[in-house]
Amino acid sequence: MKKIYIQDVTLRDGMHPIQHQYTKQQVRDIAIALDKAKVDAIEISHGDGITGGSFNYGFGAHTDWEWIEGIAELLTHAKLTTLLIPGIGTIDDLRKAKNLGVGSVRVATHCTEADISAQHIEAARNLDMDVSGFLMMSHMNDAVKLAKQAKLMEDYGAHCVYVTDSAGALLMQGVRDRIKAFKDVLREETEIGIHCHHNLSLGVANTIVAMEEGANRLDASLAGMGAGAGNCPLEVLIAVLNRMGVDHNSDLYQLMDIADDVIRPLQSRPVQVDRETLSLGYAGVYSSFLLHSERAADKYGLDTRSILNELGRRKMVGGQEDMIIDVALDIKNKTKA
Repeated sequence: MKKIYIQDVTLRDGMHPIQHQYTKQQVRDIAIALDKAKVDAIEISHGDGITGGSFNYGFGAHTDWEWIEGIAELLTHAKLTTLLIPGIGTIDDLRKAKNLGVGSVRVATHCTEADISAQHIEAARNLDMDVSGFLMMSHMNDAVKLAKQAKLMEDYGAHCVYVTDSAGALLMQGVRDRIKAFKDVLREETEIGIHCHHNLSLGVANTIVAMEEGANRLDASLAGMGAGAGNCPLEVLIAVLNRMGVDHNSDLYQLMDIADDVIRPLQSRPVQVDRETLSLGYAGVYSSFLLHSERAADKYGLDTRSILNELGRRKMVGGQEDMIIDVALDIKNKTKA
């Protein structure tokens, strides 16, 4: 087994539960702490990727450039990373990120739309960046078809391709099947990554299953900081890897301290499995829909779970946040009738 590569997403996916309101100083302090704890990569951007700040997704306290600027020069071990969703971020944005010291990018698409990543992956390679394909909502595509999408991203130039369980809806066998399918079609030198959400309390288990099948880039965040019930919690993952005797660079006790002393106090809504976040995983709904759905439920006097279940029934995906109000109004009108 290759040495495991730990990708922290506290400062990107972890933007969602605090509505993208990290201060510049908080980003700086957390990045320095993560670097000292020897994670291998630190991803920084708006929760929806670079230039994701908008009316639809939510405006950040700062621009991505303000969050990212000056971070690379502070890092002694970790690689500064960002995320880009084609149609939100552009190739010009990618160049700007590179000029600010970003050395790695994950190009994210829906699990059936890898073809829209071609230009961005190629541009990242031309900028001499480490580049991964990031297939979001991977539970919505079966293993063989998802692997075909991964192969497209590899052909475009991706060094690594991710199974991304954005809804926290995959069960362990589903993860196992998808990683095996990736191994069947990808070149030996192409790495495989796993990004799990914790909505069914399977974030750690699914990450370990993926690793056992050949994934070596593992996403996690401090205290699980992320959309929905959060991501695979980093400090828990490292504790499990230590118990398994898996080779990695990260320091468990330092990560435990940052998680409890720095991250948990930031959580105005606890990042945990509860009736609403469990409903995300159960219904297969994009994790970042949580706060949008809670606001709509409060506004129209509805149960958040009814909105989430309807979003799942309609197979809504990332980018359709504006439809949540329509769904809430439909439920409200049916209730009246």
